[in-house]
Amino acid sequence: MKLIVIVLLLGSLSIAACSTIPAAATEPEETAPPVVIADSRVVADGMLVPQDFVDLGFAAGGEVAQVLVEEGNSVTSGDVLARLTGRERLESSVESARLELQAAQAELLSAQIARQALDDDLNLAQAQALEAVTQFKAAVRTAERRVRSWSNSADQADIDEAKATLIFAEDALEKAQDRFEPYADKSETNLTRAARLADLAKAQQNYDDAVRRLNNLQGITGDDFDLNQSEAELRVAQARLEQAEVDLAMFQEGPDPDAVLLADSRITTAETRIATAESALLAAESALSDLDLVATMDGVVVELNLNPGEQVSPGRPVITLADFSEWYVETDNLTEIEVVDISLDQAVEIIPDSLPELTLGGVVESISDTFEEKRGDITYTTRILVDEIDPRLRWGMTVVVSFE
Repeated sequence: MKLIVIVLLLGSLSIAACSTIPAAATEPEETAPPVVIADSRVVADGMLVPQDFVDLGFAAGGEVAQVLVEEGNSVTSGDVLARLTGRERLESSVESARLELQAAQAELLSAQIARQALDDDLNLAQAQALEAVTQFKAAVRTAERRVRSWSNSADQADIDEAKATLIFAEDALEKAQDRFEPYADKSETNLTRAARLADLAKAQQNYDDAVRRLNNLQGITGDDFDLNQSEAELRVAQARLEQAEVDLAMFQEGPDPDAVLLADSRITTAETRIATAESALLAAESALSDLDLVATMDGVVVELNLNPGEQVSPGRPVITLADFSEWYVETDNLTEIEVVDISLDQAVEIIPDSLPELTLGGVVESISDTFEEKRGDITYTTRILVDEIDPRLRWGMTVVVSFE
């Protein structure tokens, strides 16, 4: 019963309170919703790096002879930056190897020329062998006629041919006598007289030979000595003919096999010698080049840890070169959620932490295909080309990158 009374009292109090509120207050004013500005840019941290850089070290170990640069020097690719000792000995080795290579190349050329000559001279050798066969066949026939003439076994054809030869020889002798006659009383030192006298002597010899041969063929024979001599001449002529025929057959089959084998062997030996010399020269030049520390790019010497007289070990970095012709920013904290909104050639805004008043522009040049896991996030590295260069910029400065 008490509970009912209390409820009724509370209800009446509420009604009374409501009646005291003005009527306008019962209708609340309409207000505009708050404006929220969304920033869709991706922001990442980055570091300034040069276009390229390299750490250089000697390929060989040894004592430093010269340091040819200082920190801050600009160098060109191929410049010698420093040298080790021992250069004179290795230069001598290079020169010796080069001379041996030249000698081997000359020997190869000589061997190749000799081998080629075997083919080039083959036609000439064949022609000479054929001519020799023809000449020795004629010599055999002549020797056979002489043997027959001394043995009185000549036939009529040989006798007729001998008579005709005698007639020609007699005519030639008479003409030679007529040509010599005007010069017979001249001095013996007269060149024309000497030439005419030589022609006369030759014509007289041919005439005497023709007379002797005709006499022999007609039965006026010589003694046994003449016969034996003619038979010996016949045997010599036959032997020479046989050898000429053998040579001709050989040349018709190609170059002399023994000569070809020797020439080919010379070529092979020379080629082997060249290969050995080339290897020796390459090794000597490599050993010599190992004494030089050479710039592998255009750039500036930014770090130099080298002094003359110092001992260095192979591969230890002693000089750092950097190419400051362009600056890049590398970021390494773009997450997998952010990197999907980044694209190549995308414009960016760069503010160095040490120069907050400086704002630089840039474009995305590359986005890594591989990932790293950092602080529990999957991240990707982006490389950004800076549009402009400020002399206050330094390698390693940190920046904030805003991707448009």
